[in-house]
Amino acid sequence: MPGTFNAVYNPSKAFVQSFAQAIRTELKDTGVTITALMPGATETNFFHRAGMDDTKVGMSEKDDPAAVAKTGFEALMAGDDHVVAGSFKNKVQATMAHVLPDTMTAEMHRKQAEPTTNKR
Repeated sequence: MPGTFNAVYNPSKAFVQSFAQAIRTELKDTGVTITALMPGATETNFFHRAGMDDTKVGMSEKDDPAAVAKTGFEALMAGDDHVVAGSFKNKVQATMAHVLPDTMTAEMHRKQAEPTTNKR
């Protein structure tokens, strides 16, 4: 989805997903599988390093990284092309990103990624 306040990061994730699908198709007859892991907010240092401590998503409860990794590993072993890992909320957001117009998903993302103090 369009990443308000993350205008480089979110498109990079979209590129990785597209790249994974392309490589997966190129390698389909080789026995090599590619699985794109699409996690939601995960409890790592990412939000601190990205200066997002003071955002709704930065302050929210996040998914356990071990559980996200396990979901990704299981999807890879099953030969899945992609997996949306983590919370039910992340799965709903991923689904909505395919249904709603980009303008709406960008606004939804803005509400999560906008600093709560010193608003821009």
